[in-house]
Amino acid sequence: MATPLAHARGSVGFQPVRIIASIRIALRALRRNKMRSLLTMLGIIIGVGAVIGSVSLTSGATKEVEDQVASLGESILIVFSGNYTSGGVRGGWGSAVTLTADDARAISRLPDVVAVSPEVRDREQVFANGLNWNTEVMGEGPDYPQIRNWQVASGSMFGDAEVRSLAKVAVVGQTVVDELFPNEDPVGQTIRIRNLPFKIVGVLVPKGFNLFGSDQDDIVLVPYTSHMHRITTRNFVNDIQVEAENNQVIDKVQNEITDLLLTRHRSPEQDFTVRNQLELMQIVTASSRAMGFLLAGVAAVSLAVGGIGIMNIMLVSVTERTREIGIRMAVGARAADILIQFLIEAVTLSVIGGAIGIVAGITFSLIVAYVKHMPDVTPIVWIVIAVVTSGFIGVVSGFYPAWKASKLDPIDALRYE
Repeated sequence: MATPLAHARGSVGFQPVRIIASIRIALRALRRNKMRSLLTMLGIIIGVGAVIGSVSLTSGATKEVEDQVASLGESILIVFSGNYTSGGVRGGWGSAVTLTADDARAISRLPDVVAVSPEVRDREQVFANGLNWNTEVMGEGPDYPQIRNWQVASGSMFGDAEVRSLAKVAVVGQTVVDELFPNEDPVGQTIRIRNLPFKIVGVLVPKGFNLFGSDQDDIVLVPYTSHMHRITTRNFVNDIQVEAENNQVIDKVQNEITDLLLTRHRSPEQDFTVRNQLELMQIVTASSRAMGFLLAGVAAVSLAVGGIGIMNIMLVSVTERTREIGIRMAVGARAADILIQFLIEAVTLSVIGGAIGIVAGITFSLIVAYVKHMPDVTPIVWIVIAVVTSGFIGVVSGFYPAWKASKLDPIDALRYE
């Protein structure tokens, strides 16, 4: 007849009842040492919280950037003037005078182009109501609000007739309204630009700051012809805003514009640059994602440290509970039962710590998003990854201590002081 000690050495097979008993013993052991269990979980809590918080904030920042770029127009191309070379000095794109209003009219006749606005801009001191304000005065075409997905809140946008007649009319942003017409309706009133009176015919819907930190509402729009021939004297435009029919044809339109301007300018080298909003979105979101991965990498190191902490505590626990393990094996517990007990303790610590870390990370990101007035986005996939990772860390960090406990000789364990 086999003795209990001989029976304890067996490691073959175990019944569900024995697993349930091991779970109860593991949970009881964790409850007996609440403070140690909490401190053991702390590394996992910090690691998972850092991962969830950094990913949520990065996703929110990326969404904010994407929304702001989309607010500028999703199927937009901008044609910039080219560069110049003089005396060995080379300027970048936009530094030469190479684009004209005729170029814009030619581009508007391309089949997949739905809107075009030549653009000229200068900062000017403007006056109204005995007040003055330095703002961006931009000469645009009637299609500008459509291209920029920008509505007129009151009044209306000037039209082709005003462009052709060099009309002295203006559409203003909300910042200009706040500075020059506090508590007044500016539509129908006059604003002076370089001492020229311009009648305000519309007010734009407020847009706030863009992704570069500039106030989009600090603006005065006038017909580009009025800007070129009344406010300033020039025969060129700074750039040309173009809207393609949709995102699918944006590359085609970009190539058509390039071919058209090369033919029109008859220049030995390309004296202009064509950029689209999709390229801008890819650039800014790529930097946000790179920062997110960097933060997640730092947080992953915290998770690894937390896993090492669990392993360390479990090894100490095995040493402290050597006599307990010997008693269990003496009364019939198998090596597999001891292995399961310690694995359950490690996994429980990791999973509970991971759950607390998820809640902490989401709470932190919500607070930061609220304070910074930015969207909060917590991808569900990262929550799943955090849970799975926590369990995996528990298994990995708890396996060696559990295996070491299961290999104790019951007689030596009973003799341990």
